[in-house]
Amino acid sequence: MKLFTHNMLSSKVVNGVKVGYPLRIVAKDIKISESEFDKEFVKRIISKINWKVFVNAAKQIGYGKDLSEELINNYENNEEYLKKVHHLLMEVEVMNGELICPETHRVFPISDGVPNLLNED
Repeated sequence: MKLFTHNMLSSKVVNGVKVGYPLRIVAKDIKISESEFDKEFVKRIISKINWKVFVNAAKQIGYGKDLSEELINNYENNEEYLKKVHHLLMEVEVMNGELICPETHRVFPISDGVPNLLNED
């Protein structure tokens, strides 16, 4: 599961959960895969994600120490910064681990890079 995907996931479908966002990540196995850097794509993605959730998720899995809590000014023109963001969003993948609901503390597995949030209640 890429951090880009994590940024959009919620456990709101679980009974009794009002928001279910953001899910906490416990990573047991992480894979790094190179992908081509596309500056324009990264700029568009940054505008669509919850930045604070992204930074916190990166830190939860042991990455993101170089990211600020707030998105830096003029990030659109800072290629080095955009490459760091690209790496974390698109190249770092949690292969095995868990997602944990912030309200119920229910655990959802991540297996082979796929989060399973099926509601089995």
